[in-house]
Amino acid sequence: MIISFTRIDPSGGDHDALIEFMTRNEFPFHGCPRPGAADVEASISKGAYRDEDNDSFWIDHSEVGRIGFFRLEDLSDDAPLFDLRLDGPFRGRGLGVHTLNAATHHVFSTMPSVNRFEGQTREDNTAMRKTFVRCGWLKEAHYREGWPVDGGAPLASVAYSILRRDWETGQTTTFAWDDLTT
Repeated sequence: MIISFTRIDPSGGDHDALIEFMTRNEFPFHGCPRPGAADVEASISKGAYRDEDNDSFWIDHSEVGRIGFFRLEDLSDDAPLFDLRLDGPFRGRGLGVHTLNAATHHVFSTMPSVNRFEGQTREDNTAMRKTFVRCGWLKEAHYREGWPVDGGAPLASVAYSILRRDWETGQTTTFAWDDLTT
């Protein structure tokens, strides 16, 4: 199984497909779980899908075709973040691991100045949290009540990262979580 990325032209040829993808799916673990066409259009206009700080891609699977959307964020920093959204019919099939591994490979093989690659998710998104761990990423933070939830109490935001050396060696660098004595 091969995952590849096709760069999106949000203001050009991919405009309508991007809006259609974002509005026909529900993304329960994202800040805006059901964006409307006007929301996506406004994000396109603001450069959220492509500008000096963001770049977006379709996720293509060698056997089943297009399976989702992937965006790199904070590209002007040396530690970009990402937004990963699988199309509804492809969730729960183990494709997140293959996609995150491919995304990590993409970042470290095309961005030589990047030393760390970061991601965050809600505490209740256990599928994504397990995906991070399976891909060699390390949990680095648990921001209590740091993720606003529309119509509900805020949940924790959980942050993970992978270092370039971890990716190169296949060995996850750990740290002492409780390094202070009282």
